[in-house]
Amino acid sequence: MRKVSKMSIIKDFLLQLTFMAIPIFIYNTFITERVKNTENRKIIMTILWGISIIGCMSFPVVFGHNTRLELRVIPLVLGTLYGGFFPGIVLSALIILYRFSFGVDLGFYNTVLVLLFSLPVILYFQRSFAHSKKDMRVKIAVSLSFYYCAVGLTWLGILRGFSKENLTVPIIHLIFAVTVTWCFTLLIESIRDIHQLRLEMQKSEKLRIIGELTSVFAHEIRNPMQATRGFLQLLNDPDLPDKKKEYIQISLDELDRANEIINDFLSIGKPSTDDKERINTGYQIQRVVNIIQSYTLNRNVEIKTDISEDCMIYANPQRLNQSLINILKNAIESMPNGGTVWVTCHATEDQYIKITIKDQGTGMTKKQMDRLGSPYYSLKESGTGLGMMVSYQIITSFKGKIQVKSEKGIGTEFIILFPQIN
Repeated sequence: MRKVSKMSIIKDFLLQLTFMAIPIFIYNTFITERVKNTENRKIIMTILWGISIIGCMSFPVVFGHNTRLELRVIPLVLGTLYGGFFPGIVLSALIILYRFSFGVDLGFYNTVLVLLFSLPVILYFQRSFAHSKKDMRVKIAVSLSFYYCAVGLTWLGILRGFSKENLTVPIIHLIFAVTVTWCFTLLIESIRDIHQLRLEMQKSEKLRIIGELTSVFAHEIRNPMQATRGFLQLLNDPDLPDKKKEYIQISLDELDRANEIINDFLSIGKPSTDDKERINTGYQIQRVVNIIQSYTLNRNVEIKTDISEDCMIYANPQRLNQSLINILKNAIESMPNGGTVWVTCHATEDQYIKITIKDQGTGMTKKQMDRLGSPYYSLKESGTGLGMMVSYQIITSFKGKIQVKSEKGIGTEFIILFPQIN
């Protein structure tokens, strides 16, 4: 009988793990690729974690009479940390309502008290969790799981008494919850890393194909264009009627624009093996701002800077300046009625050089932000999207990261992070 009992405990515990593994598998296998809207993803994630909670509470690990162990804390903590405020409230309400259906007893009061003391703390750390790196995310999730179980153990002791018989299973529950939280958080973070790597590989493959096509066609297209431009200049006689002069000038301007597009193509086609050197990012940004000041004069745009000294990184200064000019031009052009562009550069505590370019322009939707840097995607009527794509490629080649924050009608903020060198 004892052997059967142990096997039953193991079976119930494995069932608890299954209830938590299935939402992770479904979400990352089917939802991530097919559902692009962030809000819809959160709703689906909340439903999946809610099903996990119901499963854990319906089929607990039973140790004996009135002695149960279920790991609902893990779906609650992970659902709140990865989903945010709304999923956290919904999952907590689900726990209370489902526990209420079992009857109002000491266990129900314990559940309500634990959530009252735990949920505000989990929600408080959710924002930090969302902006933390992988290792810190794991630590936050494990710490919150430990806190939830410790609160539960404390209230159980207060309500039932601090005896060995009453606290043995809660202590086992705490150990299991912390261990399983650690394992599942690592699993989720690893899946997210793999997904991000796959997206970057797909993007790199697109850039490689464009680069190969560029190297074949760009020069062949440029040669007849140069000849055409030369003949147009020869035809531009001072005695020509003004209308014909206007037509010739329009043709020359369009040829120059086409040449700029070809230059962008060639920038994509070049291998990103430029000679890197130790450069002061702050100095390069100031140069870029000085260069682009003339572009702001007839647009009623003011550029304000806050640049620290000694912002050293490894990069190619010409390529870096090219990427920053592209982003700054987009910021200026996003403000048809004028405004201010803020440019800052500072070292962060986690050994990064942080560059921000913030405007007061028209802003972007989440869908538009997700497509930034994609081939041929531009928000400008006459744009090709190649300039922004080149900027993304250059920054990535210097091991940099780009984050974009934007709100429609308010403005856009580009955050660029480069590894700092001493």
